[in-house]
Amino acid sequence: MSFVTAAFASPSPPPPDDAGVQEAFLRAFHAEHPDVTSQLLGRAGTGDGRSSYRVLADLVAGARRVVELGCGDGLLLELLARERDPADLAGVDLSPQALALARRRPALAGARLRVGRAQELPFADGSFDACVAHMALMLMAQADRVAAEAARVLAPGGLLACVVGGGGEGAYEVFAALLRRAVPPEAGPLRIPRLGDPRARTREGLDELLAPAGFGPVAWATLRVDLSGPAERVWESMAGMYDVRPLPPDLVTEVRGAFLAQAAAITPPGGPTPCGMVLHTAHARLG
Repeated sequence: MSFVTAAFASPSPPPPDDAGVQEAFLRAFHAEHPDVTSQLLGRAGTGDGRSSYRVLADLVAGARRVVELGCGDGLLLELLARERDPADLAGVDLSPQALALARRRPALAGARLRVGRAQELPFADGSFDACVAHMALMLMAQADRVAAEAARVLAPGGLLACVVGGGGEGAYEVFAALLRRAVPPEAGPLRIPRLGDPRARTREGLDELLAPAGFGPVAWATLRVDLSGPAERVWESMAGMYDVRPLPPDLVTEVRGAFLAQAAAITPPGGPTPCGMVLHTAHARLG
């Protein structure tokens, strides 16, 4: 499962029994929006012009057999297939609808695409040289089990590499602030479930998660993705976030109006509304 980070970060790891609630929410969301992440980030460039998908693909350039956790509609796997036999690629996702889109990509004919959980990977021990996750690891419940499963299916010396969200800048911050005011902590029914494990969002937290599974120290880098454009288009990008789904239409309309007004205040004359996402790459090798 892959998508942009939620505007509300979980302050502590969700209880283990929340996994079913979290995954039910993610399945329902991606049944309606199976390609939302690739539509947002697939064409958005980082500082050197590469998309975050391309940056992640380049991190595992030397690996032949690759499995993706939360592969969504298959954009990253399609990039990986340019340098590999599709039969050496595999992907797992909670969403049958997203996987249906992945299976339509001609480049992925022969790739193993499975509906399933990263906590219970349907692959044999030592099957892969690299394991990747684009904006997905940070959303997964029972992250310790995910780390253990990634280690299990990797060959000795295998590489785990991921992209995780780290907030935003410009209009992204405007949007997040408006949501926090519109949906305070006591507004339970309007808030999405706490998603994933916050340790998967920081270098120190990932070290804590991955070391017990046998991974070495995490290497960490920061990317900035430019989502600037006309204010209405930026709003459509922001409105695709998880946090908006439970909101009633009248509240969405109210937030939209406030967003466009505040976006106008930060938009230079004749220029685009500034908006950016901060992402991080992390990778660690299995000892």
